[in-house]
Amino acid sequence: MTNAWRALDALGIGNSLREHYPLISRLQVGSSLSGVTSENESPDANEGYESRCVRRKELLETLERELPHGTIRYSSKVVSIEGRGYHKFLHLADGSTLKAKVLIGCDGVNSLVAKWLGLQKPVYSGRSAMRGFVEYPDGHGFQPRFHVYFEGGVRYGYVPCDDKCLYWFCTYGSSLQHVEEMQENPAKMKQFVLKKISQLPQQAAAVVEMTELDSISCSPLKQRLPWNLLLGNISKGNVCVAGNALHPMTPNIGQGSGSALEEGVVLAKCLAEALLKKPRNEIQNEEEEYGRIKKGLEKFAKERRWRSFSLISAAYVVGFIQERNGKVMRFLREKFLSQFTISIVGKMADFHCGELNISGSN
Repeated sequence: MTNAWRALDALGIGNSLREHYPLISRLQVGSSLSGVTSENESPDANEGYESRCVRRKELLETLERELPHGTIRYSSKVVSIEGRGYHKFLHLADGSTLKAKVLIGCDGVNSLVAKWLGLQKPVYSGRSAMRGFVEYPDGHGFQPRFHVYFEGGVRYGYVPCDDKCLYWFCTYGSSLQHVEEMQENPAKMKQFVLKKISQLPQQAAAVVEMTELDSISCSPLKQRLPWNLLLGNISKGNVCVAGNALHPMTPNIGQGSGSALEEGVVLAKCLAEALLKKPRNEIQNEEEEYGRIKKGLEKFAKERRWRSFSLISAAYVVGFIQERNGKVMRFLREKFLSQFTISIVGKMADFHCGELNISGSN
């Protein structure tokens, strides 16, 4: 969404991605039981709001091409972290060790770095998500709109990436045991979703029917309790967390990847400001460098604490409104709360991470 594109522009790669993905300017909401279908313009569509459905693979490859060759080391699972002097030593599953001046944990919901910092584990939200990606060799014919349906505690939606590819999702209440059983059987996942959306228009079900089994996934939805962020350590010394390692949330406001991208820019700015207050060659020793890094990460933690709290809380509130079952909630959602949730999504996306001042001399 908008905040993610601002971050990508700060990195200089926004326009190269925009060329391949159309702007999603409208949201179409439906309900099978009530027969209600409404169409809303995306929040602040005429005031810079930007939403596009980007393939993760292409996003990652575009980011990777901007880095010097060999920057990324693949297949490097961290199994433990050791502090020694002014460095952190990362012990990997293959027996090797990495020495780091700065450790930034972007290692997802089950973050080892978050655990090292003492943050409490994310909790299961009581809901799960099945997701799919489908390709239409001859084109799918859908307009660039976000289609979403709410019924019986289920939220199902799909959105085009381009004229031949489409992403869909289905979230619903479940137990962790159910997720474990489903994850082993893609065919069962597919039939489960088709059953859940059997009352929806045929074109909605056709999207799932077209999906290959190796393009369907199932995962439990976890979130960090927001007050844990207010009380816990986001950074400690030369270590911090970002992205889902910091603020895992339910997907109801579409900010998982977007907030991580904005975080990368904010983190780069905080570290650069701390390290470049005077030229690197004038930093006297490791202790001074460590102190500067520590201050940079502390500033980052201060800036991101309330933003992370707001993201998690907003996702929970929107999910509660969208997925709560019952006649009263359905009536309120359709008559009053639909525009409210759209406005929350827009507000969370309207974040400026700022620009990066890139100088070859530094």
